[in-house]
Amino acid sequence: MDSANRRLADVRIALVGVPNCGKTALFNRLTGSRQKVANYPGVTVERKEGQFRDRAGRHYSVLDLPGAYSLSPTTLDEAITRDVVLGRAHGEVPPDVIVCVADATHMPLSLRLVLEIKRLGYPMVVALNRSDLAKKRGFRLDVARLSAALGVPVIETVAIAPAGAQALIAGLAAFEGREAREARAPTPGDAICNLAPDRAETERNQHLVPQILEQAGYCEPLRTRAAARADAILMHPAAGMLALGIVLFFVFQAVFSWAAWPMDMIEAGVGAFGTWVAGVLPEGALRSLLVDGIIAGLGAVIVFLPQILILFFFILVLEDSGYLPRAAYLLDRLMGGVGLSGRAFIPLLSSFACAIPGIMAARTIPSVRDRIATIMIAPLMTCSARLPVYALLIAAFIPSRAVGPFNLQGLVLFALYAAGVLAALAVAWVMKRFLTKRTYHPLLLELPDYQWPDLRSLAVGLWERVRIFLRRVGGIILSLMIVLWFLSSYPAPPPGATGPAIEYSFAGMLGRALHVVFAPIGFNWQIAVALVPGLAAREVAVSALGTVYAMSATDSALESALLPVISSTWSVATGLSLLAWYVFAPQCLSTLAVVKRETQSWRYPLIMAGYLFALAYLASFITWRVALAWSP
Repeated sequence: MDSANRRLADVRIALVGVPNCGKTALFNRLTGSRQKVANYPGVTVERKEGQFRDRAGRHYSVLDLPGAYSLSPTTLDEAITRDVVLGRAHGEVPPDVIVCVADATHMPLSLRLVLEIKRLGYPMVVALNRSDLAKKRGFRLDVARLSAALGVPVIETVAIAPAGAQALIAGLAAFEGREAREARAPTPGDAICNLAPDRAETERNQHLVPQILEQAGYCEPLRTRAAARADAILMHPAAGMLALGIVLFFVFQAVFSWAAWPMDMIEAGVGAFGTWVAGVLPEGALRSLLVDGIIAGLGAVIVFLPQILILFFFILVLEDSGYLPRAAYLLDRLMGGVGLSGRAFIPLLSSFACAIPGIMAARTIPSVRDRIATIMIAPLMTCSARLPVYALLIAAFIPSRAVGPFNLQGLVLFALYAAGVLAALAVAWVMKRFLTKRTYHPLLLELPDYQWPDLRSLAVGLWERVRIFLRRVGGIILSLMIVLWFLSSYPAPPPGATGPAIEYSFAGMLGRALHVVFAPIGFNWQIAVALVPGLAAREVAVSALGTVYAMSATDSALESALLPVISSTWSVATGLSLLAWYVFAPQCLSTLAVVKRETQSWRYPLIMAGYLFALAYLASFITWRVALAWSP
């Protein structure tokens, strides 16, 4: 088959489903590693597309659409799904076949979307996902009768099982690309603006869903005692908050305790590699670039990868287990008191990993006012890029000793995270009190069942985070380290100079100029230099310090690790002041760019940068003065 005929025979599939129905797990099962992730044109909504072939050699292209409860959108995610399905998304080829993924354990919710999709007239298949779990828990449903009632094929799938999608693949073989394209009802040129369901149709579907389920013999089991008892504790106003605090406290303790051994291994490996390179190459610009610039800079960041992965591991486990929506319910009234929605919990929790996906996740909040408020405080959540800075400064200035059953360093890390959360709540309260008015609306959300996290999805999520981290290390951080090495090396010191070469370089000049601004909060000129590339990516600040101090060192100190250098040359007040700075300082420039794209205005990123800089400077100034007053 030539390439033209092969393209004609391809079937383009769109996966559609309500959030948390297992749609993305099914996408991963179908496409494996043959995926690419990008953004839809003009917006920051993530776009996942992958390919696979069936046993007959037929090629399929699969698009994983954002989760949606309806084609009448209340959020940006739902609007993207509607536009792609209706064929009016810019630069997006309409699907040939729609696979509507329904959660077999939550059929009433899934079936409303199935009826809306069916109305469009597309060739479609209903993938009844988590069918094994439904049977195990006692759900009853006649698949053949459901298929007859809907008038479309209904196929049972188990996305987490190795062969759980084979029946779906076999069912898709009935759809040839050309036939599917000819059968498709709406096209980009159609008058499709009225294809989304109106209020009357939505009400009809509400009444039709129970009728169809009754025809299919659908029956739900009584809730298990274990789940009921767990919710009685985890969603209790007092016991639930205590449980949430214990969970988060355990996570932050694990970030320090569990990561110690792999971090030591990475640090030793980077040090040995730098020593080997220094011994092989003759003294000169190339050796300085590799040892003092690239290895010293990148090594200072890579060493913190274990801590970042541990943090992500716990976030993924909590999400897959069904605990996070319960935490959102638990915190809804508290967040409502400061002017936020309970829906803000998951975007803000995502911001602990990185503010960018957290800000993008805020698009699931229907209220524009609540969405803007969530975006504006998301950078105050302690993202993983801050973790290298925190870990370096805590290890340098906070002794590693036991405080009862806990580690003092872990307690300080927990306090830094808590400071960011409290500051976010305070800012949200100020926005509610003085800027905008908001009426509290209780959070309505369907709680997922408790379940064990899927190990395969967990591994894929962690690997994706490793790829993102290493891509940043090999991309923007590497580039900035080379630029910083050049600025730290040139121009060369004049004849007879006695100080380190960096003091006469462009970086030294910049550091002395900025030192005037940062001296009142205890920062030296080396810190001032490191803060500049740190605006591009937070973790670059550690790399920049590694490069600056490597270039500043002489003789044997050139080979010293960064930790003992700063612990011996900085005061405790300086270290604490820098910790306070990073609790509040603005996120990387890419975060501000995402805020601009999400809000379609420069107003909000400029306000964000201004108030975060002001908070950071004020917090560092107070910390510096208090630490000096308490110093012996």
